[in-house]
Amino acid sequence: MTLASIPAPLELAPGCLWWQGYLDRPAQEALVADIREVLATAPLFTPRMPRTGKPFSVRMSNCGPLGWVSDENGYRYQPQHPVTGAPWPPFPAALRRAWDELGGTDLAPEACLINWYGPEARMGLHQDRDEQEFAAPVLSLSLGDTAIFRVGGTERRGGTRSIRLASGDALLLSGPSRLAFHGIDRILAGTSTLLSQPGRINLTLRRVHPARREPDTAL
Repeated sequence: MTLASIPAPLELAPGCLWWQGYLDRPAQEALVADIREVLATAPLFTPRMPRTGKPFSVRMSNCGPLGWVSDENGYRYQPQHPVTGAPWPPFPAALRRAWDELGGTDLAPEACLINWYGPEARMGLHQDRDEQEFAAPVLSLSLGDTAIFRVGGTERRGGTRSIRLASGDALLLSGPSRLAFHGIDRILAGTSTLLSQPGRINLTLRRVHPARREPDTAL
């Protein structure tokens, strides 16, 4: 996809941008194939809530230098799979291209969360704040069944807006919306034929560490 062919985004709130149909069907199919290769090396696992150990309703994996994990010890990024102990596979080229086209930053991504939502899965309202660098955005790509996505402001009790994220859509949280509360209320099973079973894959690219800054050697 060339820059000229990228659809114009809808600004849901300052810094919250929604590209409907960013990936066409062939691009979606190619990315699904890439993700299957990633999962052959880094299989899906079930994260657990800190302290309680309660399992999430989503299963997940990661690719890139770092991956996000959650268990009784807390939320964190680490360089290896929590079950296999192996390093995370590298980003598929399409993910890095999406970041470069839509991210609006010179900072490179360091992690891509791969969340698998079955038909009954949910994700409560939360902020993505386990990173050290909030100047970089969070970029999300949707594959498979449509999700009811809810986004608000930076206060949990503030107003929210719901949209339908369809297969091939991209959504960016940046600037004033970088720490917006957001979540998935439900999955509309059967709304896509992309995947071999009902459900949704959500790919979330993130920068974790601040950029390295060269020391000022001027006299």
